[in-house]
Amino acid sequence: MHDRPRVPTLSLTRIVQSTGRGLDLSELLLVPAYGDLSHGYPCSPANDQRIQALLHTAARMSPAVPVHLIPPPRAYPDQYPDAFGPVETLPPVACVGRFSSTPLTPANDLVTHRSGLTVIWFQPTPQIPDPYDADPTLRDIDWPTLARDYTLGDLPYGP
Repeated sequence: MHDRPRVPTLSLTRIVQSTGRGLDLSELLLVPAYGDLSHGYPCSPANDQRIQALLHTAARMSPAVPVHLIPPPRAYPDQYPDAFGPVETLPPVACVGRFSSTPLTPANDLVTHRSGLTVIWFQPTPQIPDPYDADPTLRDIDWPTLARDYTLGDLPYGP
């Protein structure tokens, strides 16, 4: 596969994997990791609930493709623990992105088929991943194992 950066795409950005496969980011949801933490403090149970909510959001976002969570780094600032255990923080921005690429199955038509995966990851800023300097965890996703082929008619809108 060849990445053709001069060819315009209808995606938010294109990430080129270390294998050379181009992944088009066609939809992106950026939310604050703790935007709805109305009471309490960031701790492991609250973070686990937040991640579960994001998994449900991602599954609803595009039911035709699987969901993959990139495990977020968890920090433990030197603060006194409370009733729910020690303070545990996630990076401030949670991202849910729908990626697509060429079909995994060579027999599938390049015009009517794509491969897709919805990915959840956390990052320090609310920015679209840079096509030339994307986080290594996004560039190294095991696309052939995690993604699934679909026909363009399987999605309610766009590739």
